[in-house]
Amino acid sequence: MAVYFLNLKTFGRATNSSAVSAAAYRAGERIRDERTGKTYDHSERRDVMHKEIFLPSRFSHENLSWALERSNLWNAAEHAETRSNARVAREYLVALPVELSAEQRLALTRGFARELSDRYQFALDVAIHAPRDYPGSDPRNFHAHLLATTREVQLGGLGAKTTLEWNDSARREIGLGPAVAELFHVRKRWAEATNEALREADLRVQVDHRSLRAQGIDREPYPHIPRAAYEMERHGYRSYQAERIREEYQARLEAREREQRKAAEQQKIAEPAKPKDLEQIRREARENWLRMRESRQESKPASQHVPDDDMTR
Repeated sequence: MAVYFLNLKTFGRATNSSAVSAAAYRAGERIRDERTGKTYDHSERRDVMHKEIFLPSRFSHENLSWALERSNLWNAAEHAETRSNARVAREYLVALPVELSAEQRLALTRGFARELSDRYQFALDVAIHAPRDYPGSDPRNFHAHLLATTREVQLGGLGAKTTLEWNDSARREIGLGPAVAELFHVRKRWAEATNEALREADLRVQVDHRSLRAQGIDREPYPHIPRAAYEMERHGYRSYQAERIREEYQARLEAREREQRKAAEQQKIAEPAKPKDLEQIRREARENWLRMRESRQESKPASQHVPDDDMTR
């Protein structure tokens, strides 16, 4: 069945993360970070199925070749920031339905990327990855990385911060809602776009961005194992963090089962006895009479045994 997944991640000075490094890894390229002098070489990757940079549609007739070159774009993003806690890039990581063909997954990703770029006026670097070919990996794990600049694209370079980066008070001044509402919007739009692609492919499956509770599903959410812990186990090492997460998940399942059993028992006690119909009353009366008769016969001495009526006829 199709699985919904959209995760938002940020890169910047506060976490000592490099947008150039992120872009090189996702695109499977060798890129030098001009700000730090470090070179990130991931050209050996073979799981990158497609990579493409999207710019706002309003520049479709303009020459923005500088932004379409990956190294130029992300070095420009790094150079544009001067604050020690500056955010340099945002990433939307989405799961692509295995039920779709490669072409359909590409069309779904490109359409969503175009929508995001036009909505927020940023540059969006897209990379579609195939499932990794190693023991323990999920062969259904087709996914896409959508790496976005935190500044709007202009003809001569990157301009002001996108409205995604504004605080809520600044957003209110121009009539926008809180920034968290944008995440809810994007999550909903990815679900809608995915379901539309599934319908166009004549597939009777769909995804839902809502929580289990909102969907009316009464079960414990599956545990999320952080990538670092997952990679440790994949390479044969023990991850205490992953073990703790699984133990806590199992404890929640057992606690839920105990609560469900307790509730069922209480409901059974509280339920009023159902009225008996005439047939049930007759059946119970006959069963009681037979038990009483057998009890009387067993209590008499053998010499005083009274034969059944059928045997005296």
